[in-house]
Amino acid sequence: MTTSIVAGIAVLTAGGSISSRIAAQSRLRSQALTSELRRASADRQTLVDELVVANRILANESVLDGYGHVSLRNPGNADHYFLSRSRAPALITSADILEYDLDSAPVEKEAAAGYIERFIHGEIYRSRPDVKAIVHCHCPDVIPFSTTPVPMRPLYHMAFFVGAGVPVFEIRDAASSSDMLIRTPALGRALARTLADKTAVLMRGHGAVVAAPSLHLAVGEAYYLNLNARLQLQAMQLAGDKVKYLDASESAKATQDYERSWDAWRARLPR
Repeated sequence: MTTSIVAGIAVLTAGGSISSRIAAQSRLRSQALTSELRRASADRQTLVDELVVANRILANESVLDGYGHVSLRNPGNADHYFLSRSRAPALITSADILEYDLDSAPVEKEAAAGYIERFIHGEIYRSRPDVKAIVHCHCPDVIPFSTTPVPMRPLYHMAFFVGAGVPVFEIRDAASSSDMLIRTPALGRALARTLADKTAVLMRGHGAVVAAPSLHLAVGEAYYLNLNARLQLQAMQLAGDKVKYLDASESAKATQDYERSWDAWRARLPR
């Protein structure tokens, strides 16, 4: 508590004239508001810095290339989320992070140009209150599973969440003609419906989306989704339909928080 706030409390406690007490109350309210705004600003900067690290990790670990993006729901306002302006993930700084509403419109009207596919984020956040972070990637190893009848299955315990199922979004079902990008709220809603209550959804001929209850989980699940796809393809080349996958019980029990992975990935970032 600051000295001026203590002094103001002392005036209120000791009594004094009505005018002096009103002035002291006014000063206290002003000082409390200033302190609250400073805390909110510091908290926001912490979130933004974490989001920058998430972008850098996903780029450094080859989950994101020059495209793709990761967002974080604003914990202070569930109807807003943070997402970078349109820029390669490896180059993102805190100055690039913008705040959006669930219509995927920037809160600051003069904001820099955003990602074309930001509607992925807004519509999933709208439909899934449990989701706090989202990654959209063009992971190459998942693409074969998005374009063939072969489903992704949990082969690796670090990708336990695959056991709940990974549906495939077919954009042709939502648009008669497209450039494969989620350019509109309607396409974002269609993608969110296909995701439903799952952790990940593949996008035919495009990539994947991961939705998670935390930023660290979203980053970890995006990484291990791609790795599981690679391992599954290798195992199928060796054994065809004789591959042993995790069963439902093993998938349910093999949960991870990826905190040690996050620490390792962060330590590998260029200085």
